[in-house]
Order: sequence, then C-alpha cells, then structure tokens
Amino acid sequence: MKVYFHTFGCKANQYDTEIVRQAFADHGATAVDDPAGADLAVLNSCTVTAAGEAKLRTLARRLARARVETVVMGCAAAVDDGTIAAVPGVRAVVGGVDAGAMLRAAGLPARALSPGLRRFPASARAWLKIQDGCDEHCTFCATTIARGANRSRPVGELVAEARALAAHHAEIVITGIHIGTYGREPGAGNREPARTTHNAPRTLGLLLEALIAAVPAVRFRLSSIEATEIDERVERLLIDAPRHLAAHVHAPLQSGSDRVLKRMGRHWYTAASYRARLEHLAARLPAFGLGADVMVGFPGETAADHRATVDLIAALPFTYLHVFPYSPRPGTGAPRLGPAVGSAAARARAAELRALGAAKGNAYRATRRGRRADGVACGHAGGRVDVLTEDYLSVYLESDRWDGTPRLDVVID
Repeated sequence: MKVYFHTFGCKANQYDTEIVRQAFADHGATAVDDPAGADLAVLNSCTVTAAGEAKLRTLARRLARARVETVVMGCAAAVDDGTIAAVPGVRAVVGGVDAGAMLRAAGLPARALSPGLRRFPASARAWLKIQDGCDEHCTFCATTIARGANRSRPVGELVAEARALAAHHAEIVITGIHIGTYGREPGAGNREPARTTHNAPRTLGLLLEALIAAVPAVRFRLSSIEATEIDERVERLLIDAPRHLAAHVHAPLQSGSDRVLKRMGRHWYTAASYRARLEHLAARLPAFGLGADVMVGFPGETAADHRATVDLIAALPFTYLHVFPYSPRPGTGAPRLGPAVGSAAARARAAELRALGAAKGNAYRATRRGRRADGVACGHAGGRVDVLTEDYLSVYLESDRWDGTPRLDVVID
C-alpha cells in the first residue's frame, strides 16, 4: 500500500503524523510524496482556526476527485460533528492520534506498535513530544477539548526515544501542547523529585537535564512555552548550556492587554509578569531568539487594548512574531463574550503587528551580522543549505561549501 501523508498545524501534529507514518511503514506500507501515486491519504487535522479546517476539507475533496480515499486524524477529527466524515472520499475519521486505529481504518492489521519514534524523515532536526493535552481552558481554544487533560510521558521512555533520534538528528525539538506543565498532572505534587524514583513528581527542567545527560552531543530546543513557566532550572540551562539547549524561546503572548488576557482565560500571567520574565532572560543571554503568538480581533478588543499589545511588543526584544486573527471555535467560551472585532480592523491590526515583528527581526539580525553561531543543517534546495542557528536565524550556504556535517559553526550574514 502506498500512502500519502499531509499535516496541518503545529509541531505536536507533525510528531503525531510521524508516529503514524512509522506504524504504516512497520506494517509494509510505503510513504509517497505525490498523492497521485497513493492508494490512501492520511490527513492530520488542526482545529485552531476555521480556515485550517476548511483547507482540510478542500484537500480531501481534491483527493477524492483523484480517486484517492482519505483517513482523517488529529484535533479537528476529535471534535468532528460529522462535517468531515461527510466529505466525499473520507473513509474514516479517527480522533486524536491512535496509530492502531489508523491502521485498522486503512485495512491493515494493527500488530505490535513501536512505543516511540525512531527517526524524522529527511531532516537533521527531529521533534520529541513529551506530553499531550492541557489543563487550562482558554476561551478561544478548542485544542483542550480535542486533546484532553495534561498527560506527561515517563522520563525513561523519553530518554530512550531521544537516544534513538540522536542517531540520526543533530537537533531535537521538545514539543507538546503545554510543555511547561510537564509532570504537573493533578496529584503529581510540586516537590523536587528523587532522580531514582520512577513515580516521583517531575518537571520540565529535570527532564531536560536527563535528556542532555543521555545524549550530550545533541542540541535540544524548546518549542512553544509559557514565559512564566520558565523556571530557574530551565533558565540555568538556557544560560549556562547553550550548546545543549538552544537560546531560543517561543512564548505565547496573545495580547498585551490584561483586560483581554482575563477574557481569554489566560489567568497565569499578566503583561507585566510576561515582560519581566523575558527581560530577565534577555539580559543574561548574549544571543536570544524570542518569538510569540499574538491574536488580534478577540471579542471586545478595543483600540486601546491593541495599543497595549503594540507597546509591549515594542518594548521586548522579539526576533519574530506569529500574528493571527481570532477565529470562533465551536464549544469554546469566547463566542459568548460578544462579537469579534470587524474583519477590516482585525486585518489592519494584524498588519501593524506583522510589520513591527519584521522590523524587530531585521534589527536583531543586524546586531548578529558577522558573528559566529552554532548551526544545524535543516534542509537544502536550489543549490543552498538552510542552517538554523541557536537563536533561530537561518543562514544559507552554497551546497558546494557544505561537507554534509549536520552541525557546524557558521557566520551570520
């Protein structure tokens, strides 16, 4: 069986796709890059925005016209009200990530499945999903509904998986849905655990120390993490172990207005506490990649709220931003808070923030020009190799200047 895989959404989704791809390969299937040559398509869905779900349905219909049946998995599948299942050509809808259920939907026997990922295809970078789910209830987010409560994976299992990935990858990105709450499920407690006690409470910092000790040649990188969940142990690794933990933080902001943050249900930080944590880090890191997710147009967001967001972003050393408009999602609380900001105003606010993010990114790169950096080759095309630095800058080398080493020192241009 030839299978075409396509992923919508975040790094956690990308990891989930690779787990399912691996299961299919272990059961004799072959992954293909061109859906025209596929017997089946596996689409991993995202429910963050209505636009993402619309793109999923459009792709499924296009595949159906090409006579390729589809099995849909992931977050949108988990909350599907029958809309996805009714799309022509969709053979099955499997909520979340269940490799066994995906195999059965494809008509393959679900024999023993590998507990972890062994390799990410065609990249010097791999993802390692340390937990799933989230115990928060942001009023705009359907991911908690789709993914369920926080569930952390055992340290030993993650160390074993990291060792397997390290045989093929120079960088491993720590991902999940709410990685700052690793080990903090209800009842887990907050004490410092004894390293030899398997059932003791765990923290992200302790996990990172265990991973670095197990595979010291790999550079780890945090994916999205809440600013106020970067504790002293994680901070120390970012500052003192830059070869082991990349000097890069992607800290979701969403809004710089405390009033809007409260309406969003993001109760664990304020604009001031967010700013203080990141300024503290930035003052201690000579190179620091800093990104954020920012939402515009949330119900009730005023011009003053937007200005508070602009002012906060202007004050912090961001190197890039992900800006997106609010999208009402079924089952969430935000639609009950009133109408969203008009589309024209939301577009204007997004454009302003994107321009600010681009300007700050250009200014940061200018300060790094001519400096040496720790790079990992993460792709090559058009005769050039894309090398990613510790602070999340891309440096492009001519292919004939690259000896194939996945990790190399580069000069930022």
